[in-house]
Amino acid sequence: MLLAGVFFALMNVSVKYIPHIPAIEIILFRSLFSLVFSFTMLRRQHVPVFGNNKKLLVLRGVVGSVGLISFFYTLQKIPLASAVTLQYLSPILTTILGIFLVKEKVKPIQFLFFAISFAGVVMVQGFDTRVNLLYASIGFISALFSGLAYNVIRKLKNTEHPLVIIFYFPLVTLPIAGVVSFFTWVQPVGWDWAFLLWIGICTQTAQYFMTVAYQNANVSRISSLSYLGVFYALIFGFFFFGEAYSFMAYVGMGLLLLGVILNYRVKNA
Repeated sequence: MLLAGVFFALMNVSVKYIPHIPAIEIILFRSLFSLVFSFTMLRRQHVPVFGNNKKLLVLRGVVGSVGLISFFYTLQKIPLASAVTLQYLSPILTTILGIFLVKEKVKPIQFLFFAISFAGVVMVQGFDTRVNLLYASIGFISALFSGLAYNVIRKLKNTEHPLVIIFYFPLVTLPIAGVVSFFTWVQPVGWDWAFLLWIGICTQTAQYFMTVAYQNANVSRISSLSYLGVFYALIFGFFFFGEAYSFMAYVGMGLLLLGVILNYRVKNA
């Protein structure tokens, strides 16, 4: 999951570097790259392309698409760490949804640690005046649907190859992004093409590592590790975009990390 976090962070930076390209268009190119790559790998490994549990696979594609589209939108509209912080409410929502969807067992003390991390997220968000209610709401939608997607991946653990799960993501997203992009198209030029290719590579690599992690480990433990993406965003946001935050926002980051560490220790006790 740590490797997935690094590649997701690099993807986030790349998306923010081309704000003149609509988010839905970036997703179109990303989905095309992922679809071709996943299909090629599945054929080489002689894995049935369309899998077994097609209903759940399509559902994973749908909820994942909504989460991705809303997340890319916030990435381009608000500071990097703020967008990522909002999206990283998904580990909390993943765990809560996991109790009902995959019968995940969570120790009572973990809810205290989740509350500490959530308080950190709230502090970061509350002290960032660059984020209005609309962007905050879209960020919450991204987190909610990402949480649903992660739990569907968990339910597919024993029936599907990781690449099949990844394959259905662009398979569902591509037609949606294609239709919308037809009305919002902006022609990429120069280095735009390199960034679009790099986004595809980073996303495909991150998706693979994330899928393997969610299929082979406890949902709440993996969700907690994914919080580290917020810190990647802070570092990259500062060095690449000159983004800075108030002292209280950094305190919020500290609380978030504290909750992650405590939860990790309890799960491995």
